[in-house]
Amino acid sequence: MTIDRRQLLGTAAGAGLTLGLSAGLPAIASAKSATGYGALPMPLPTDRLPDPLPVIDPSRIGFDTGWLFHEGDVIVPPATTHEETYLRAKAGNARGAAAMDYDDSEWRPVTLPHDWASFQPFVESANPSQGYRPRGIGWYRRAFRLDPADEGRYLELQFDGIATNATVWVNGSPVAHNWSGYNSLYLDITPFARFGDALNVVAIRVDADAMEGWWYEGAGLYRHAWLARRAPVSIETDGVHCDPRHDGGDAWRVPVTVTARSTEAAPVRVRAVASLVDPAGRTVATATSELVAVPPLDAAELTTTLTIARPQRWSVETPTLYTVAVALERDGQSVDARQVQVGFRTIRFDADKGLFLNDQHVKLKGVCLHLDHAGVGTAVPDTLLMWRLERMKELGCNAIRCSHNAPATAFLQLCDRMGFLVMDENRNFNPSPDYMAQLEWLVRRDRNHPSVILWSVFNEEPMQGTAAGVEMVRRMEAAVRRLDDSRPVTAAMNGSFFNPHNVSSVVDVVGFNYYPGDYDKFHRLNPTKPMTSSEDTSAFMTRGAFADDAAAHVLSSMDDHAAAWGETHRAGWAKIASRPFVAGGFVWTGFDYHGEPTPYAWPTIASFFGILDLCGFRKTAYDIHRAGWIDDAPVIGIAPHWTWPGKEGQPIKLLVMSNAERIVVTLNGRVVGEGAVDRLMGNGFTVPYAPGTLEAIAYRGGREVSRAGHETVGAPVALRLTPARRVMAGDGEDVQPVTVDAVDAKGRHVPTANLPVGFAIEGATIIGLGNGDPNSHESEKGNARSLFNGLAQVIVQADAGSRGRIALRATAPGLKPATLRIDRLAATPRVQVPTATMVRTIDSWRRSPRLSAKPDASLAPADGDNNSWSFVRSGTATAPEPQGGWQVYRARVTPIRAIAAKGSRIAFAAVAGRAELWVDGVRIADKADAATGPIAAALPPGGGERTIVLIVQADAQTPSGIVGPVALSR
Repeated sequence: MTIDRRQLLGTAAGAGLTLGLSAGLPAIASAKSATGYGALPMPLPTDRLPDPLPVIDPSRIGFDTGWLFHEGDVIVPPATTHEETYLRAKAGNARGAAAMDYDDSEWRPVTLPHDWASFQPFVESANPSQGYRPRGIGWYRRAFRLDPADEGRYLELQFDGIATNATVWVNGSPVAHNWSGYNSLYLDITPFARFGDALNVVAIRVDADAMEGWWYEGAGLYRHAWLARRAPVSIETDGVHCDPRHDGGDAWRVPVTVTARSTEAAPVRVRAVASLVDPAGRTVATATSELVAVPPLDAAELTTTLTIARPQRWSVETPTLYTVAVALERDGQSVDARQVQVGFRTIRFDADKGLFLNDQHVKLKGVCLHLDHAGVGTAVPDTLLMWRLERMKELGCNAIRCSHNAPATAFLQLCDRMGFLVMDENRNFNPSPDYMAQLEWLVRRDRNHPSVILWSVFNEEPMQGTAAGVEMVRRMEAAVRRLDDSRPVTAAMNGSFFNPHNVSSVVDVVGFNYYPGDYDKFHRLNPTKPMTSSEDTSAFMTRGAFADDAAAHVLSSMDDHAAAWGETHRAGWAKIASRPFVAGGFVWTGFDYHGEPTPYAWPTIASFFGILDLCGFRKTAYDIHRAGWIDDAPVIGIAPHWTWPGKEGQPIKLLVMSNAERIVVTLNGRVVGEGAVDRLMGNGFTVPYAPGTLEAIAYRGGREVSRAGHETVGAPVALRLTPARRVMAGDGEDVQPVTVDAVDAKGRHVPTANLPVGFAIEGATIIGLGNGDPNSHESEKGNARSLFNGLAQVIVQADAGSRGRIALRATAPGLKPATLRIDRLAATPRVQVPTATMVRTIDSWRRSPRLSAKPDASLAPADGDNNSWSFVRSGTATAPEPQGGWQVYRARVTPIRAIAAKGSRIAFAAVAGRAELWVDGVRIADKADAATGPIAAALPPGGGERTIVLIVQADAQTPSGIVGPVALSR
């Protein structure tokens, strides 16, 4: 899909038509109100659902639902016996919350993405960089079953991101230790899997006190999870590399490398068949690799090349995407497949003229983005990611720096689709094996995305100006080159550019974080080295405020303030725009973000840096950048608003931003200012305040091309609810933000309203709340949020279900309530691994040797005897012997609390042989028939650990024992 930015712009700065969205509101008074004069400062709602993201890997399904969460650690008591100690060291015998039989019946159900830190209150003693929110340790568990048909297949669990340090167990065995919150985990669970009625249990301990950044990083399973079920010989995850290359003139090729992996016991010969599919769905090229033998429990690469002449180019303006469809064939049959979207484009950084995309000069008009959003923290749903990128597109942004870590896969898919240029950034500057693996994962995952034009190996590292730092970058750059030789490598440096040893000498493009005063000197001393601003500006604004109030931690939104190391929005861009050899810049930041409160600390809990606030509401910086960045449409914006009761006759400073030639400012029809446009620094005027209509009119060639303005509005009388979309998908995942504001008697937005609002909803769930106030300590969950300088935001997630309506109601004391109705359209939910009800099972037993005489139920192995009695699982029969005999099965189990309090039923689905069942030394059931059959009994109430003993008598030449599952139930 191609996004037309002009459709996103509305009609003028601050414009937003909201007619008919809230029941009973006054009609908009005039055409001017619909074009920015008292209208809501948000884009027009749309009437279409977002296009679904592409399915790259059809072998995987969702693993987001059915999770149980426990906040805080679960401490395992120390082992007190030799046997206990011995067993804890063995595979499949994890204890505590990682154990298969752990009682999680009182844990809270959650659905991924999930950021438990976003539910926390703000606490002054908590880490300020992490937004004054406690993080701590948490646990997740999920039970599921696997179809018997999956036995023999390759099975892989995938976690797109876990914040921060995580240990993962599957069926009681640890399968991963991960030390970063930003890389994905791909876990081969094939050896641990159980099939049919047997439960599989995943347990994850997350230590979110481990910090990698100095910003809000969230906590927990904050991105999607998946289960892949593949043939024994299949394509490895991220195992297709198919980035197009230009051979000159009309000739293009797509080298395709497929990494296949096998779990078979012998070599298997396979081949890869690749097809290139154009945007219309037509296959325009095919190619087949040679047959390659994949060794057992190993991998092999298959290569081929697709060729095409004159493909449609991918660009910022027309982000055209093709698809490379890859099939892995074994014995002539397809056993696995991938669908990878690619774009045909060239990139070149020139030391004198900057970036060229498809040999056309492009200035990087970029922003740096952190992960989080108001209300949801780092657990940002895919459709909210899309909405955030739309906000960037509408202000003229064409580039994103992922600061300072790998983004979600969906984020890059959206950047491909929408035409953003991406600096993909590595988190940890370290070439040691653990951290090099993170960098290599990033490149393998993202190297097919046309949006990615730069690999950044670090951000602001103190070792950047040392010989050691140079050696570190050399190794990291070489690792990138081995995986992708088509994109330049950069590093975001904050100084040391002129040290005798510094990393600018070993990167392809030098990234400047600030230091605009050194642009010219560096270019003069390094005339063949391309450079860009990798981070700039760091200006401060409080959205909707137009006067400083240091005591209240409020900073004017008139572009008057910047950090000591930074520049105002206007000055920062002016220094980049005026230098052709600087490829462009990345403003710190596109959105405000939680944490790193600067320049104020407590009670400030978020940043002031954003062009937009935490919710995506516009600051004055929005119009500043539109005027500087948009070339293909007229732009004009004026600040501040024009509602200043009590200030009649007092001077009000105005800032007008435009990309036209000349502007005229009028108040109530009278010209109060005019002049030639200063596109970079804007035009300032001082006008005595008088109520009425303030207008700014833009002219080009003597003709009016655009206008913006504000009216003096009255007191708020009613609430208004405005969605991003009038429709939502009933798939249980679709999310959108709804803007809340107050209007006066004429239906005009009241920018000064600060009042509490309560919410109720049907047909959807409120998953987050915000208002953009960096000093607010109101909860971002629940059903209440105050307007801040006229605005608040409710983030709603549609329920799964057939066609229906979502009804959101907002109320505030003394104001007319608002009701918003959104059509919920029928949609097929993403397929998820079914959740299994956690049944308390008894899987592990100690089994005595064959005995010639009936034993006593108290018979047990001595502590430390881990050899005389076998360790067996339910469902494992004892082989027949010439003579019959007796065997004792012993297990210890702690019933879940509900069962322990009220008693339960213990049921053996199948026992072969005659049997007696004993619990805590009391005989409670018998099985007199030697044929295989069930045995069950009531388990008396009782807390703590219970001892279960089954005495089995086998006939000669007959299998015996516990040959089926054993379960406790209420």
